[in-house]
Amino acid sequence: MTESNFTTDDAGVPVESDEYSLTIGAEGPILLQDFYLIEKMAQFNRERVVERQPHAKGGGAYGHFEVTQDVSRYTKADLFQPGKNTELLIRFSTVAGERGSPDTWRDPRGFAIKFYTEQGNYDMVGNNTPVFFVRDPMKFQDFIRSQKRRADNNLRDHDMQWDFWTLSPESAHQVTWLMGDRGIPRTWRHMNGYTSHTYMWVNESGEKFWVKYHFRTNQGHQFFTQHEGDQMAAMDTDYHTRDLWEHIDAGEFPSWTLHVQIMPFAEADDYRFNPFDLTKVWSKKDYPLIEVGTMTLDRNPDDYHCEIEQAAFEPSNLVPGIGASPDRMLIGRLFSYADAHRYRIGSNYAELPVNRPHVPVRSYTKDGHMRHHNPGDPVYVPNSKGGPHADPSQVGAPAHWSATGGDMVRSPYVPHAEDDDWVQAGTLVREVLDDDARERLVDNVVGHLLNGVTEPVLVRAFEYWHNIDGDIGDRIESGVREKQSAGVKDPKADAQQNPARESAQRKA
Repeated sequence: MTESNFTTDDAGVPVESDEYSLTIGAEGPILLQDFYLIEKMAQFNRERVVERQPHAKGGGAYGHFEVTQDVSRYTKADLFQPGKNTELLIRFSTVAGERGSPDTWRDPRGFAIKFYTEQGNYDMVGNNTPVFFVRDPMKFQDFIRSQKRRADNNLRDHDMQWDFWTLSPESAHQVTWLMGDRGIPRTWRHMNGYTSHTYMWVNESGEKFWVKYHFRTNQGHQFFTQHEGDQMAAMDTDYHTRDLWEHIDAGEFPSWTLHVQIMPFAEADDYRFNPFDLTKVWSKKDYPLIEVGTMTLDRNPDDYHCEIEQAAFEPSNLVPGIGASPDRMLIGRLFSYADAHRYRIGSNYAELPVNRPHVPVRSYTKDGHMRHHNPGDPVYVPNSKGGPHADPSQVGAPAHWSATGGDMVRSPYVPHAEDDDWVQAGTLVREVLDDDARERLVDNVVGHLLNGVTEPVLVRAFEYWHNIDGDIGDRIESGVREKQSAGVKDPKADAQQNPARESAQRKA
């Protein structure tokens, strides 16, 4: 006997109609006592959770991480022990765009992973670039606002972006990455992922190391040029989301190889770059990549809202053997991410299936909005009633460091004698990019600067690029001035004034 497939309300009660409201006669008004109509309208009005402030547009999938090399001499973390296989969830995203924005705008890509380990959840938050725009969380909110929409006309504004960047020289390294080929990856499958932050690893003996994570794509790097990215934004707004879903659905599972850079604990004191500065990388000549294992994505979500939109990644989820570092941005994020989740999806967000650890939870967290399971008595600690108590042996040697920096101050970053805000961006331009990549970088920056950047900010932008590299700065400045002399000022404004020409260009 097959079960009847009839509609019910949210309480499981059968309903009379899927299509018609309860009314007084065929032509009369609807009745407030039509509880099913009220339920449908009220629920619809509350369907959307608050979108993320940055990283609003994204997609993801499930997979697993398999350890292929032995790094146990550096960390006792369970998920990195030889032969270990750990389930995970990943979410890729853009940073600045809203939920409906195109996947192929020029923007960093978020690369957030939740490992469901046997020691609890371990979350990594990162991007497809190894650095970031700012090093102090005091500026993070302002940076994000400079990438969002203006207060007066509700439009994104390149002048606002370059105003912030040129007044924040520490952004130079990341802006160089952004304006290069990595700024528009062809797909999420064809880009690297980096935690960017420095973390601490602790081994079974209590020995401490500093570590950076590099997820290197096994599909090879591919990217869109600016023109290709613009065309794809018009043709398929959700191209990256679609690409990932369709390849996993077809059994073509993307994978990444995790490598780490390991710095002995004491060497951080006199390394020529501040190893906790999020705008800097460690030289691979100094600290070569060490292979750890392979991440493979092999299962699409069943419900994007419940499993991707409500996924809550937070760098404060650190398992034994892994800790934070003096990285100012990381320390700020330890608070900020969890706080954002409590606002966005509620104080009990960790109870949602996608965020729930795959191990027992023995906490004293209780009550609150939408709580569906409390630990029961006792509800306090310390207690003598059989409740859980902290067991230091479960953690072992803690991932802590000492701080002897002196009095409380609000101090700017003090670089090493060999370091400044321009040196690594210049190295990237001169030693990493080839001639073709440098040419694309110049073209991308020129096009970006011509798009509404005002003259005072434009002059600062030329100085900004001259500080990174004199030749690149000259080429960018001459490129902008030549196009201005030819009458090219603002491509978007020109398209609005000449819709027929814009239509012809798109068809061409």
